[in-house]
Amino acid sequence: MSHTDAPAVDSAGFAADDEPQCITVPPGTRADRLDKILATLLDGHSRSRLQGWIEAGWVHVNGAPAKVRQIVGAGDELTVWEQPAPESLAFTPEPVAFDVVDESADWIVVNKPAGLVTHPGAGNWHGTLLNGLLHRYPELARVARAGIVHRLDKDTSGLMVVARNELAQTHLVRQLQARSMGREYIALVHGWLAASGKVDRPIGRDARVPVRMSVERPIAPKPAVTHYFPHRRGSAPEGGPVTEVVCRLETGRTHQIRVHMASLGHPLLADTIYGGREVAQASRQMLHARALHFDDPGGRGEIRLQAHPPADMCHTQEAIQWNT
Repeated sequence: MSHTDAPAVDSAGFAADDEPQCITVPPGTRADRLDKILATLLDGHSRSRLQGWIEAGWVHVNGAPAKVRQIVGAGDELTVWEQPAPESLAFTPEPVAFDVVDESADWIVVNKPAGLVTHPGAGNWHGTLLNGLLHRYPELARVARAGIVHRLDKDTSGLMVVARNELAQTHLVRQLQARSMGREYIALVHGWLAASGKVDRPIGRDARVPVRMSVERPIAPKPAVTHYFPHRRGSAPEGGPVTEVVCRLETGRTHQIRVHMASLGHPLLADTIYGGREVAQASRQMLHARALHFDDPGGRGEIRLQAHPPADMCHTQEAIQWNT
């Protein structure tokens, strides 16, 4: 049952077309919390998921709506309206706002807004770019991952290419693997970066903080190469020195630019996971994928596209006093 095609709901809040599962707590069962008892009776469902069902009213005890901490025991009658796991609905088409910069019969280039998750995952099973792509381009249901070739972090804005068929997807993925697809980002970092350079340090999961990536003793590291070029330097109000940096990727690891710039002692503004601070109106990491080029799978030669930074990043840029 999805949000868009749910059956009729009765006055108690239950779907009239859904057949509940009726369970009698077996004799000899020691009285305990409802969520614990349910976990022993319904294999394949975590306690946290069962708790969600109870809180949402999908479980009754002896005919009355249940509570998570309610104590039940032998002989109690449990009525359960089983709900689909969120991951089972992850590939549901949904109207999600995003801009399309250009498209052909083989590809779509999207300007992803900051705050939009690229692909469904734990904690974000709905409302992602993938859901929006399936809504706007239904044919993408026939392509793996709805044609998504590469990702951007939730709070990173900018250009992404999406394949419209399997042949185009294979062609574009091979360009990524061969490092011939060009991706250029603009970042605002703390401190004054003196000169251009290259960071060539493998990236893997941080052994101490699971949500972070790291170049210091990482878990399962993969090669990662970032080229960086200082564009201009300035000062943020009460935020100290700032450098606007152009970054070009050879590889595409999770959080690559964020990790590599932080490893140089220049974390991105507002990137609090990697040591950045919220200054100059920045409330999310100041990173935007502004340029993309690739070889057209349809044989039209090289495709080059650009996208200006979004309004929030422009406001941060305007708040900084740049050196002339």
